[in-house]
Amino acid sequence: MAIMITDDCINCGACEPECPNTAIYEGGVEWTMAEGTTITEPYKIETGEVVEPNEDKEPVSDEFYYIVPDKCTECVGFHEEPQCAAVCPVDCCVPDPEREEEESVLAARQATLHA
Repeated sequence: MAIMITDDCINCGACEPECPNTAIYEGGVEWTMAEGTTITEPYKIETGEVVEPNEDKEPVSDEFYYIVPDKCTECVGFHEEPQCAAVCPVDCCVPDPEREEEESVLAARQATLHA
């Protein structure tokens, strides 16, 4: 499953530089599929929408750091555990119960994001 950041976030920013997929953004900041990945072609996100690689997308949260689920691989292919959760001082980087995914799915996403 993708990792999510709960509203217990203290906005310290410790998680953001740890993400190998650049899936973590400060609250209110727009995101793109291309940032931190090798995506250069239109990409289908979980909603079914096809987005351009450099298209600015609305922030997932305006108040707290957030993780873009379409870019999260739980660090599969990079580390043994999600690095955001490992460095979070308040343990607010947790598995998203609405996005359960097998490790094979996360590995395939990692391969696609970093082809």
